[in-house]
Amino acid sequence: MIRLGSNSPTRALILKNFGIDFIQNGGNFDEDSITTQNPKSFCYEATLGKFNELYSIYGCEEYPLLVADSVVTSNNELLRKAKDEDDARRMLNLQSGSKTSVITCMIYKSKNLKLIDISSTTYIFDKFEDKHIEEYIKSGECFGKAGAIMVEGFCKPYIKEVRGYESTAMGLCVEKLLPYL
Repeated sequence: MIRLGSNSPTRALILKNFGIDFIQNGGNFDEDSITTQNPKSFCYEATLGKFNELYSIYGCEEYPLLVADSVVTSNNELLRKAKDEDDARRMLNLQSGSKTSVITCMIYKSKNLKLIDISSTTYIFDKFEDKHIEEYIKSGECFGKAGAIMVEGFCKPYIKEVRGYESTAMGLCVEKLLPYL
């Protein structure tokens, strides 16, 4: 049993699909306090901030603590969670027909081990159909996701090429965690 330090239903689903028993306790770390625009640095700082907050509350004596965060980058721009429909549309149009990377950082701490991993999965997308973008935005599924990206949903039919694990793009590189559980 581990403690997932995240409110993400997608991260919870990843653990469930891999048969990992967990309890889920998210935190309130303020990502707006991070000033860097470097995607990899931002992802690490956000994960570390969340980890430090939750470790101070729960520690890892009862259950190992797992915290993760993801960011998206396309055309050298850091893409965070969409603020509104216009922001989601801008991000999706930026990714349409181009290369987009999802960077995920995780920190896992048990009594005997501390694992820090930063992984990246890169997608090359076909051009998104405008009608499909509008349907996706209206569905609301794009909100709460870095870069408004949903590789297991909206983006799936547009994937021309992928380099890396889908789990990384979904928010938790479980393949790299499994050997340590």
